[in-house]
Amino acid sequence: MSGLYSQHLNRPWLRWVRNGLIALVLILLAAATLFPIYYMIVSSFGAPVEAGGASYSLFPTTLTLDSYKFFFDFSPYSARWLLNSLIVGVITVLGNVLFASLAGYAFAKIRFKGKRFLFFALLCAMMIPYQVTQVPLYMLMVNSLHMDNTYAALVAPTFVTAYNVFLCKQFMSSLPTEIIECAKIEGCNQLQIYWKIILPLSKTVLAVMAILTFMNSWNNFFWPFLMTSKDYMQTIQVGLKNFKFANTTYFAPMMAGATISALPMFILFFSLQKYFLEGVTIGAVKG
Repeated sequence: MSGLYSQHLNRPWLRWVRNGLIALVLILLAAATLFPIYYMIVSSFGAPVEAGGASYSLFPTTLTLDSYKFFFDFSPYSARWLLNSLIVGVITVLGNVLFASLAGYAFAKIRFKGKRFLFFALLCAMMIPYQVTQVPLYMLMVNSLHMDNTYAALVAPTFVTAYNVFLCKQFMSSLPTEIIECAKIEGCNQLQIYWKIILPLSKTVLAVMAILTFMNSWNNFFWPFLMTSKDYMQTIQVGLKNFKFANTTYFAPMMAGATISALPMFILFFSLQKYFLEGVTIGAVKG
């Protein structure tokens, strides 16, 4: 049966049909994926009118930048929203790159009491859904520490994540232990080994971790929404909700803001595309 199937596939027209069907399916999937992005960008060039008076079309007859101007004129903090997202994203990336790599190195190459138990606890923490921790975190930040409307509250829950520690541990476990032993013989302490040997050899995993962490921080909505009641502390994702009112929505300016907020992600993806692809398998290194 398999031989008969192979004979049929050897016929040129059957291969063309098969390849054509595969190409058609891939084109349809790509179109379905890209359509929301296309509609967001096209809608952002519409007139800044209320949703009830807007004309929705896949192929607009007029293109204007008035909605982008409306977005920045709508609130004195429109540019501040972008800056807040950038500050939170950069601090979160720096915290994870430094402390997650330190913890990953300790789990991967240093022997100490309770190592297995701590790593098991780390794995258990990864299994807890993010939404489950929101209520106790909110009560801790607002009721106990009174840290709402601060950068510290926006950064703290993701300053070091269990997943990033696990990612670093998995990668660093694959590094040759002989290099570390040679460094110890040369008189290097653990901090010198980490800084001069482990970090240079872990540039790939750190780059992937930084990219994914920045993306998650930039696109995060729910936690900044809980922590910011003042307009000047809102991030761009939370700031976009200000264009929706009880009776209407400024749809085109909202899409203009969404397009602006998506630009850093587009730039990040196309400039560091190879690291995105490596991120799919980098955590699969045998530990």
